[in-house]
Amino acid sequence: MTTTASSTRLARWAGAGYLAIFALAIPTNFVVLDRLVTPDDPAATLAAIATHDGAMRFGIAAFLTIAVIDIAIAWALHVLLRRTGEQRSLLAAWLRLAYGVIFAGAVTFLAVALRVATGDTGLGDDARAAAVSTALAAFDAAWLIGLVAFGLHLALVGRILVGARLAPRALGVGLGIAGIAYVADTFAHVLVPDYAAIAGVMLVVVAVPSTVAEMWLTVWLLGGAERRGARSRTVRAEAVPA
Repeated sequence: MTTTASSTRLARWAGAGYLAIFALAIPTNFVVLDRLVTPDDPAATLAAIATHDGAMRFGIAAFLTIAVIDIAIAWALHVLLRRTGEQRSLLAAWLRLAYGVIFAGAVTFLAVALRVATGDTGLGDDARAAAVSTALAAFDAAWLIGLVAFGLHLALVGRILVGARLAPRALGVGLGIAGIAYVADTFAHVLVPDYAAIAGVMLVVVAVPSTVAEMWLTVWLLGGAERRGARSRTVRAEAVPA
């Protein structure tokens, strides 16, 4: 059983982990990958990665770091929430761990793309460009699959926060909405033949709730988390089913 002081420190470490993810993910997604990848132009993408291989290497290292941080956050949230129900907290942690492992696996496709673009593969330019595009598409697909586990993790954490009254109800509900949006987006990619036609709408559906909820969760964790829910937890912890 953790003390209130140690739980507060753990919550702040988890919040710091979220900040690190934001700091790494935003430039990697919107600066590195957007700069290097030209949709529907494999030759331009191949040339960009070969020319700016340092940026690609940074992106790979940043994504791998994010995967490790995600695993650490999964453990931290489990420790913080397990007194509200060991089994639910553990399931939430396993879901985020699964996401971290799948995401780390997805990053290997970026490493393959870099290897093909910069190494001596013995392939012609057209074949190399096609191989790089395939590797990048595999990265996107694997990440999307991982986001199902991540979305379920957010939804379950939101449910725990609402049920145990550890945080503002709106935060828990927001996390639930964000989690459902992640899952819905992945299934839309799979089930909708012309996903491009709804891509703009789905971007808003996912980006708005996830940004607001996860930023709010970060602030709540950095604030110590446990302090706001300590009184409610003391009264209700044993009454919340596992």
